[in-house]
Amino acid sequence: MKTICLLLVSCLMLNSSWLKADSVDLATTVAIAQDSVDLPKAFTMGEFEEQFDDLMQEHEALLLSECDNDMDIAFEKWISMLKEMEAYSEIIGYDLKGIKIWLNVFWDKNGTVDHIVYHLKPNSRNIDIEELTAFFSSFMNNYKFPLVTDEKFSHYGSAAFPTFARRVKTTEAEAPKSGQLVKDSVNSKN
Repeated sequence: MKTICLLLVSCLMLNSSWLKADSVDLATTVAIAQDSVDLPKAFTMGEFEEQFDDLMQEHEALLLSECDNDMDIAFEKWISMLKEMEAYSEIIGYDLKGIKIWLNVFWDKNGTVDHIVYHLKPNSRNIDIEELTAFFSSFMNNYKFPLVTDEKFSHYGSAAFPTFARRVKTTEAEAPKSGQLVKDSVNSKN
């Protein structure tokens, strides 16, 4: 009886070591497979982590630095791209309204979008992720960012659709007089 118990225990020990070896081989196989897969144009954050890290290094320059550190210019270019996304969505009949999202956009030197990596915010409208990924891929095929640079660049930002962003001018001539209330409405008479 002792011999049978010893044999069973030794078999279990051998099997568990085989399982550990198989799990290590499986993890290595998954990592190698992920490296060999072509990186999609658009994907959600958390997918393709190693390739994402490579993208971050390849597109080390930031939109702000490529706009000579002028925040107004960088903001205008970012907003113009978001508005182009909205316009394109209307053309193809895809509804972006209610989507709130974090975007990491990677551009080539000539302004073409290489990749869009995104994550829906918790307060976003529920949508089909595969359809949004297809929308971003299609948008990238039909859009060129209005900036040509000497190096690849990226920007991590936030978007909410519809886009209502507008710049508030703050020159002295346009600043409100002391004690005057500033209305947030574009059509305000004040």
